[in-house]
Amino acid sequence: MTKSLTAIFAIALLNITISFPALAKSAAEERAESNQMVQQSLADFKKENAELAGKISGSVGYAVFSNAGINLFVISAGGGHGVAIDNVSGKRTYMKMGEAGVGFGAGVKDFRALMVFKTRESYDKFVESGWLFGAQADASAKAGDKGGSAESEGAIGDVEIYQMTEAGLSLEATIKGTKFWKDKDLNQG
Repeated sequence: MTKSLTAIFAIALLNITISFPALAKSAAEERAESNQMVQQSLADFKKENAELAGKISGSVGYAVFSNAGINLFVISAGGGHGVAIDNVSGKRTYMKMGEAGVGFGAGVKDFRALMVFKTRESYDKFVESGWLFGAQADASAKAGDKGGSAESEGAIGDVEIYQMTEAGLSLEATIKGTKFWKDKDLNQG
């Protein structure tokens, strides 16, 4: 199963990488877009859960990601971008993410993820190595302001994770591997 998941992950990343060259933007434009996504996502998360403001400001750091995913019967794949913010130094690390998995389901969804890091070790490990694996069961249906979603939250060690569906329709139960890594182009200069 590990070899199958690795192959699916590689295909998904290749597909994501070659799908968007025509939409190329400058690094400054991409950073500005990512920073705007972070600002809007944080406002949305805090609107839904007022306690998050204190958790974020009291943490070592946090990361916000925008992700679009698709699940077709037994294969799921997705990709996105985000920013990890060190609350001590103020440094922003621009990152990418990709995910692939196997399981049953169908649908497409766009969601935001917020990770709040309680310790320096957990934040540094995430920024430097970035792997996160997990099983997921999800049901969501949302289009604009209509619909609903099963938002998830949880903790993995010293990291609290929150997810908010932006749009989409999805019903899935999958085992996914998610990889987060530094965006070399956006972190230069």
